Amino acid sequence: MSLVFSFLKKYRTASLLALLMMVIELTVELAQPYLISKIIDDGIANSDLSVVWMWGGVLLIGTLFAFGAGIASSFFASYASQGFASDLRETLYDKVQSFSYSVFSKFATSSLITRMTGDITMLQDTIFMSLRFMTRVPLVVIGSVAMAMIVNFKLGLLLALTVPLLLVFVLWIMRRAGAMFKNVQKRLDKVNGVIQENLTGIRLIRVFVRMKHENGRFAASSGKLMKNTVSALRLTETTMPFIMLVMNASIIAVLWFGRADIASGSATVGEVVAVANYALRTIGALSAFSWIAVTFSRAGASSQRVKEVLDTQDGEFKQTNAYGYQSGASAAAFEQSRTDETNAHYGGAAIEGAVEFRGVSFKYPTSDIKVLEDISFEIGAGKRVAIMGATGSGKSSLVQLIPHLYDRDKGEITIDGRGIDEWDTEHLRRSIGYVPQEVLLFTGSIRENIAWGREDATFEEIEEAAKIAQIHETVEKLPNGYDTQLGQRGVNLSGGQKQRLSIARALVRKPSILILDDSTSALDLATESRLLGALEDISCTTFLITQKISSTQAADLILLLDEGRLIAGGTHQELMRMSELYRHIYESQFEQGEALHA
Repeated sequence: MSLVFSFLKKYRTASLLALLMMVIELTVELAQPYLISKIIDDGIANSDLSVVWMWGGVLLIGTLFAFGAGIASSFFASYASQGFASDLRETLYDKVQSFSYSVFSKFATSSLITRMTGDITMLQDTIFMSLRFMTRVPLVVIGSVAMAMIVNFKLGLLLALTVPLLLVFVLWIMRRAGAMFKNVQKRLDKVNGVIQENLTGIRLIRVFVRMKHENGRFAASSGKLMKNTVSALRLTETTMPFIMLVMNASIIAVLWFGRADIASGSATVGEVVAVANYALRTIGALSAFSWIAVTFSRAGASSQRVKEVLDTQDGEFKQTNAYGYQSGASAAAFEQSRTDETNAHYGGAAIEGAVEFRGVSFKYPTSDIKVLEDISFEIGAGKRVAIMGATGSGKSSLVQLIPHLYDRDKGEITIDGRGIDEWDTEHLRRSIGYVPQEVLLFTGSIRENIAWGREDATFEEIEEAAKIAQIHETVEKLPNGYDTQLGQRGVNLSGGQKQRLSIARALVRKPSILILDDSTSALDLATESRLLGALEDISCTTFLITQKISSTQAADLILLLDEGRLIAGGTHQELMRMSELYRHIYESQFEQGEALHA
């Protein structure tokens, strides 16, 4: 509940007004059975029509007043719940954005999507229902019992003895249901994960004719979700029959003893009718407890899941927002101020791009297997490094350490002679152009996708980056040029075109360090040759992961990796002399007729 209250604090005025309007509405409703008893005893029993009209008018005015209060309560409850959800969703999104990559990988993407959508919506709906209806339930029960005892203490006491028994039972049900609904949300994560995989790989599924298999996998995951949900709902729904049984017995008791009291003169017909009316209201309120049990149980599970993300500690950003939780937006502001201080301390000098690894070892946070072991090399600013090795040799893992996506386990990494931990993370990354192995483009125009690398880039700078990336002429031939709209993930472009756009996006940053993680694999040899030639005119340190000897010959340093170890390093000529593996790769590709460039 601390999570809910911390974010609802901003909307406490609207929340209090919603509760106040609800209490006014409820007060009028609780007065109605009492007014009806007056109409029966003082008006109908005595054949006094004036009394009937008087109390009937009071009843009508009160009903209209309660109607207006109810509308106002709904308005304020909607404002508070919607604002709460918007703020929480924004803070949660900022928090996820602030995660280092190692922390981010601990959460499944489908789980984070569910938490930012389904879980927060669940909390939003619960707050609205709490302010508008759920708070009414205990007040209706307490108020009905109190009013029944005021009208007739003896008959009202029957209700007072029955209600505590039912409340204990309902609270027990809610406690057990909470754990069950937490499992339901986990199952929902898995269903969303299957959906995400299927929609992302829909073309591959069709080509391999695996529709039936994937349908079966989804059905199995969905079936487990249904089974868990049914079990949880079955438990909560058992409250209803038990409540109805006990409360109907209570009403029968009121009518039975009320008849005797009317005969003895210790009760009137109006009093018995009023107490029976209060008993019916109590039944209605208590029957809603099964629904409340479900809602609060699911909201409790959702709250824990959201709080789990917000409470995750990360060494990269640790700034706390106004709600007491870490926020990427505030963290960014904090990091920017720290960047300014750091740059001022070091004379405001930009990163040049000299990189050195000294005895670096690394394994992923979720694994005990070393991906890199005792890696050492040094490259000067503006030079080119080519990295080769078999699949799984650690090439991508090595370059991901440079922008500090992960922390090394052992050894030292320096940028321009300073340890990587001394650099402000955001400032370091702003000096790096990174093209990942898996190309990712965003829905929007080509111009917007390139400018995504630097939002203040001019159109001339966008064109310049596109020309270096060898995509300018292709873009110019499109009907709308740079304003051509891309489909989701760039579906209307070829693999080579998407790679070159991604390279242009990195180049528009004018980086000091450029990382190309196997980003030229879809390019033909002529295009790749022109690209690498153009990159030689850029004063940035380039890390190029490749499997092609033709891409390595102009490199100032070639690193040959095998199972996470650096087995050879040097220029093309040096490796041809001292590395048998490199010579074997060269000969196999040369014999296949691969063209070489100087």
